[in-house]
Amino acid sequence: MDLRQMKYFQALCEELNFTRAAERLHMAQPPLTRQIRGLEDELGTPLFVRTAKGVELTAAGQALRDEVPNILSLAQRARERAQRAGQGLIGQLDVGIFGSGVLDVIPRLLAAFHRARPEVRIELHNLTKAEQLQALRERRITIGFNRLVAPEPGLEVLAVLQETLVVGLPETHPLCARPEITLRDLDGEPMIVYPNAPLPGLAQEVATAFHREGIRLNVVQAVEDVLTCVALVAGGFGSCITTQSATSLRLPGVVYRPLRSRYLRDIELSCLYRSDDTSPVLSAFLDVVRAFADKQHIGETPGGRG
Repeated sequence: MDLRQMKYFQALCEELNFTRAAERLHMAQPPLTRQIRGLEDELGTPLFVRTAKGVELTAAGQALRDEVPNILSLAQRARERAQRAGQGLIGQLDVGIFGSGVLDVIPRLLAAFHRARPEVRIELHNLTKAEQLQALRERRITIGFNRLVAPEPGLEVLAVLQETLVVGLPETHPLCARPEITLRDLDGEPMIVYPNAPLPGLAQEVATAFHREGIRLNVVQAVEDVLTCVALVAGGFGSCITTQSATSLRLPGVVYRPLRSRYLRDIELSCLYRSDDTSPVLSAFLDVVRAFADKQHIGETPGGRG
């Protein structure tokens, strides 16, 4: 049985007349008769008996009539879902997230995407940079967000935002009286850095900037995430250099000041995804990311798409 036969059968069930059913289906009567006979031959039983006025359903025809609406409904649903999936309107988006990016930019991007495509399920995975890269290689996530991502074959990197850096200070620190902080102001000061990870990140950028300016970086704590870092600043353990988005962590005891440095001005937030991923859901999400990036006057890194 095929769907065309089911439609022909349903029309004949409702009209109980070959001529009227053929007219309704915009076809000649002989092809309709052949299709119904072919269906009966396939099932090995008659579905209709002819009468003076047209046809009547047999017991087998009545049994099939009860199932056909469900069959056609399921087929229509499957067709619509396939079309919507092809347009990226349904499906799943697995997103690797990290650190301070979840405090501002990433939620805004996900919210914009969700408004446009509410039927796409969004799954968030809190992963380090190394874990995101591995998850992308193993196709466990669709897209990741991170900073300072090195070029890698098969991986595309799309710049989302250049984010300014600030200094987080314990509220009792004398430097809080200044409108902005230089790296030299932090020479020898107790510092908390993050992330404490083998791959390049903000901690390495900070260390490099201190070295280039010829001043001493006094690391008293190296932690894995921005929340722990700012919490330690609030506790008076030291100061930190973090991103503007981290200032949304309004923990008591912390004061933020702009950072002024020749070598440490801002840091890029990027999204990363597989070059060979043709998922319509990913394509739709990248449209949202690109629209946001365009507003920030940021484009893709060399080698990226778009």
